[in-house]
Amino acid sequence: MYQTCPKCQYERQASDTADSDICPACGLIFSKWLKQQFNQPAEQPRAGNFQPTSGDIDESRIGATVVELKRLLFQTEAPGNSLVLYARALLFLGFTIWGIYFITLDFETNAIGQSFMHVINLVFHEAGHVIFRLLGNSFLIFLGGTLGQLIMPLVVMIALLWTNRDPFGASFGLWWLGQSFMDCAPYINDARALELTLLGGGTGMDKPGMHDWNNILLDLGMLKYDHTIATWFDTVGSIIVLLAIVWGGYILLQQYRQMA
Repeated sequence: MYQTCPKCQYERQASDTADSDICPACGLIFSKWLKQQFNQPAEQPRAGNFQPTSGDIDESRIGATVVELKRLLFQTEAPGNSLVLYARALLFLGFTIWGIYFITLDFETNAIGQSFMHVINLVFHEAGHVIFRLLGNSFLIFLGGTLGQLIMPLVVMIALLWTNRDPFGASFGLWWLGQSFMDCAPYINDARALELTLLGGGTGMDKPGMHDWNNILLDLGMLKYDHTIATWFDTVGSIIVLLAIVWGGYILLQQYRQMA
């Protein structure tokens, strides 16, 4: 049986009387060589041949996603002519004043329920009941009305942003979402009192079991929190409207600078 030196490839019989731990040809000490092989640190990547780790890849993907999101939200392609820009400015001014007006209303008086926007929201509110009825769950049927009037503005915003690449138009979808949140507040606030007139006439008191938020909060065991939840809806809606105004104003300002 022969023993081969890993350094000089010298072969000798394993039965040689010489020190078996030392190669007689080159002097390699086998025990030290083995120790070095098993304790050798991992090879460092060479300069110019960097191999990214999975963490580096994830970070690069996140960074690319953030850049794409910023571009999607804030891209400012100038309109074709100044008349379009001025028309947008007038539209923006009108919705800004209208949004601030809604924010100043007291939801406890249901003044917002007398607005033109309430009629639009009501269409999608009732459509939400019809759509969620297909699921056959009574809780979702009652909640479906509120979801319907909140989902529709969100769909409009996403469509204008993603399909049309129009962040200025999308800001109005966000504005509508905030206004719709505020529009829900009086109905939620009435969950215990049951005094608001329902669609088709009569109040919740006149039509037991027909008031959406009375049923929703009863099922959740949260009926006593109706005023608190209504306040949250009104507050969230107000914040969303303000964000929409800031967003639309920023896009309009950038477009004006490009036109100048």
